[in-house]
This record gives sequence, structure tokens and C-alpha cells, in this order.
Amino acid sequence: MLVHNHLSMATKKRVALVAGVTGLVGRELAKSLLSLKSQWDIIYGAARQWKTETLDHLSDPAYHFVDCDFLDEEYTLRKLSPLADQITHLFWVTWASQCTLETVDCCNLNRSMLSNVLDALLLSTNNSSLSHVSLQTGTAHYVSLQVPKFVSERDQYYDENSPRVVVDGGGEALNFYYTLEDLLRERLARRRIGWSVHRPGLLLGVSTSSHFNFIGTLCVYGSICRHLGLPFTFYGDRKCWEQPSMDVSDARLVADQLIWWACLTHCGHSDSKGQAFNAVNGATYTWGQIWPALSSTFCGGDDGGFSEEKTYMELMGDKGDVWGEMVHKYQLRPTRMEEMANWMLLDSAFRFPVNLLVTREKAYSLGFTTVNDVDTVASILHWVDRMREERLIPYLD
Repeated sequence: MLVHNHLSMATKKRVALVAGVTGLVGRELAKSLLSLKSQWDIIYGAARQWKTETLDHLSDPAYHFVDCDFLDEEYTLRKLSPLADQITHLFWVTWASQCTLETVDCCNLNRSMLSNVLDALLLSTNNSSLSHVSLQTGTAHYVSLQVPKFVSERDQYYDENSPRVVVDGGGEALNFYYTLEDLLRERLARRRIGWSVHRPGLLLGVSTSSHFNFIGTLCVYGSICRHLGLPFTFYGDRKCWEQPSMDVSDARLVADQLIWWACLTHCGHSDSKGQAFNAVNGATYTWGQIWPALSSTFCGGDDGGFSEEKTYMELMGDKGDVWGEMVHKYQLRPTRMEEMANWMLLDSAFRFPVNLLVTREKAYSLGFTTVNDVDTVASILHWVDRMREERLIPYLD
């Protein structure tokens, strides 16, 4: 169980803008902020379009949804500049997913999004209230699948001071995380505004607006297996089945860390510019250890075990019509399979060629004691239950 333990000292009230409020972390961040009304006056949640997931916030008078396409400079200015004298904290938990990773276009689009929001909050008024920007990126900060030498470094644990990936010729890899960090450093260097970077691993949460929706993909796979009577099989690499290979991050933990540091810096912490924190559950695991519990919750223990013979894209890519039938039969919330499942993500996570494991001591040494190790099985099963509660997947006996 995650237990909040934020600072409770008396401070002036804060106003948050959650950019990406319909995403995996954005949803939990808004909920957590609303639960801390002694510290936060207003929560603005911004996203390109309203989603049903935001319903659980709408009844709270402290919550206000703002529809905003951050890639549209004029529209962003029109929507956000009237709020510039109110917003004290920007939580950036979104990204432009329409471009291929590790490309110039991906870097440029993501820079434009954040730059447009900063312009609206900083340049549109002489009375900006912004005091801190929290940037969520990810542990992919430490590796690149385009740089062969990183594929062989299987036993390294990365800390926040690990260097950026360098390509042949000495330049940095085209990682949009670097682009966003550099943008904040450039734009906030001469301002009295703190900023921080938070790096989760494979995110666990619920959303129909996330491109990298691991829980959604896993749940669609398990539900279709049960519906069609297929074995619930782990299709992936033996290394990932037998060895720890990747950290996971509960969205509640990430939200908690974002709020923890934002509160700390708002209370006058002296080192508030550019701090980076890994944000992971902590306990290592193998998919072979986890799979029996997943098989039990999805298929009543009909464990299909391990196989390298197929990919999820091959097995599930043509099951859109099956999912449509299931939505109708089990009276689920109307969704297309593509809104819920990303089969390339599952194939990538279960065949990842790099050991992407990180340390998390830095945050804990500075007082982030909200949780101890989060049990990965319990974390995944929590989100599976949430998917059922929100009628995104069926309860199947």
C-alpha cells in the first residue's frame, strides 16, 4: 500500500497545472493534489481533449479541466496566459508520441510543446507566479537502442549522475528527455524558478490516453485469452523471464515523488534547480516470478508459461474485432483496442536487450520516505482491479 507522507508545514497555498492530466501519472497526480487541500488551492488539469477518466475529479470545486493542444502556440497562449498569475507549479507529465523515438522530429515536437506552455506562463504577463517546474521523463534517459555499446552493458545500475548516451563522433543521442532538460535549464537559468526531473521506469497505471500503456495492454491480452480460451503465455526473451531486466514504477509512487519535491522546494530548499530523481518501485523481479499471479487473475491459473516462438503483435494485432465484441458482450466502456493496447510495447518490454535497472537512494537520502519497496505483483494487481472497476476490462469467472 502507498501511504502519503508529504510536508505539512504551514506555507502559502499553491496552484498546480498538471499538463497531461489524462495520462497514467497525470490522473494520480491530480487525485493526490486534491487530497492535500491544506496545501493546494486549485488544480488545473490540462490535456488535448477531455476524457471519461477525468470524471472522478469534476465534482471537486478545486479542480478545473483545461482543453489545450500544447503544439498549437496561439491556442496554448490563449488558454493558459489568463492563469499565469495563479499557477505556482507546473507538473509536466506529457509528451508528443506521434513521432518515432530517438529522432530529430521527436525532440523538436516535445521541445515545442513545453516551450509553448512556458511562453504562456512566463512571457505573457509581468506577474507570473510560477515557482517550480516538475518534469517527468524516464529511465530511458540512461540507454539508447541505437548505440550498440549500451546493449552489452547488462549489469550496470544507473544513478542520477550517470552520463548521457553519446553516439559515434561524440554527440549526444537524440533523446527528447535531454532536449526537455536543456530547455528548462536554458529558460529558467536567470529566473527564481526551481525545476526538477523525475525518471520512472515501466509505468503502471490506468489510462486510455497513454501510448505506452503497459497495464492496459497486459489486461487486453489476458482478457482476450480468457474470452477465446487461449493459454496465457509469456512470449519474450528467456533473459527477461529468468533475470531482472527492467524497473517498474507505480503511477501513485511517481505522483507522490513529484509532489514531495515540489513541496520541499516551495518551502525554501536551497538546491532546487535541476535536481534529478529516479522514481521506481525498488524491488527487483523477474517475469517468471510474476507470471503465475497474472495467470491466476486473468485465466484462473491456466498458466501458458514461457515461449519465444511468437510475438504479441503477431498473436494479437488482428484481434480488434474480437475486442469490439467483448466490449458489447460485457457492457464495457466503449473503447477501441488501439486505445487500450500497444502490442509493440509488450514485445519490447519482454524482449528488452538492455538491463535497465536504476538506483533510488538519492530521493530517500533527501527524505522521500513515503514508501518502502513497492511489491511489484501487488502493484500490477492493484491496477488490474482498477481496470475492472472502471469497466475497461471484464470480470471473468
